[in-house]
Amino acid sequence: MSRRIGIDLGGTKIDAVTLSATGETLFEKRVATPKTYEGVVAAIADLVREAGDGSVGIGSPGSSSRLTGLWRNANILFCNGKPFQHDLEAAIGRPVKMENDANCFALAEATLGAARGRDVVVGLILGTGVGGGLVVHRRVLDGLHGIAGEWGHNPICGETAPCYCGRAGCVETVISGPALERFYESRTGARRALADIVDRAAHGDAAAEATLRRLTDKFGEAIAAVINILDPDAIVIGGGVGNIERLYDPVTRDAIRRQLFNPDLRTELLRPTLGDSAGVFGAALLSRE
Repeated sequence: MSRRIGIDLGGTKIDAVTLSATGETLFEKRVATPKTYEGVVAAIADLVREAGDGSVGIGSPGSSSRLTGLWRNANILFCNGKPFQHDLEAAIGRPVKMENDANCFALAEATLGAARGRDVVVGLILGTGVGGGLVVHRRVLDGLHGIAGEWGHNPICGETAPCYCGRAGCVETVISGPALERFYESRTGARRALADIVDRAAHGDAAAEATLRRLTDKFGEAIAAVINILDPDAIVIGGGVGNIERLYDPVTRDAIRRQLFNPDLRTELLRPTLGDSAGVFGAALLSRE
């Protein structure tokens, strides 16, 4: 099969695409994400049937346990504890390759997008949650437990906020969009959207500036640990928080460099170029893995 079908499962929508052997887009469709597990399985199977013949790659929040085969760590909670890949293959009637959605994002940006041509690429999703994927020579690195790239659940020194994963002080509890909004609220008593906080910082709001300073300092601390271990060529930052200009300023690079086991920092910090299509294109590319 030369045609490749990609499915990107999100909390509110499911995207589908079919790519030709040369990368031409042959089919695209988007549907709302159903509210039940059975509905999600049926919706994905229907999309694959519409997409036609070809290999199937699926990106989804969470990952499959290497021990049990059950899905875990998804923010679409009703998928957790289910034999997700098994049920999808039964409904679709053909094999599928499944990866975490952050891995698909990283694969697409490393192969077709902002980090094209780089050998070692970290793809980050900074939004409602914090996730990541690692691509080495245009192949996703899963790891023994299937958790490679999950930097959002590393602890940050001195942080104690509880995380849904059962631990405390995870990166996600500090620099996700909701975490930054909560920090601003703790300073002002006012609940504001992150975009509004960014705008207020530009107009001299001291609490908003403190919120962005917390973002750059804690991002620097968290990502320096990743760079110290992987030494990547490039880091692509997706998600709503990744749109904040401050992340690409020298102040952020300085925050990283202070924690780095090297006197200089040459790793590129890149904005994604594929927009919200990165996940579905990355899923389609899984068949090349």
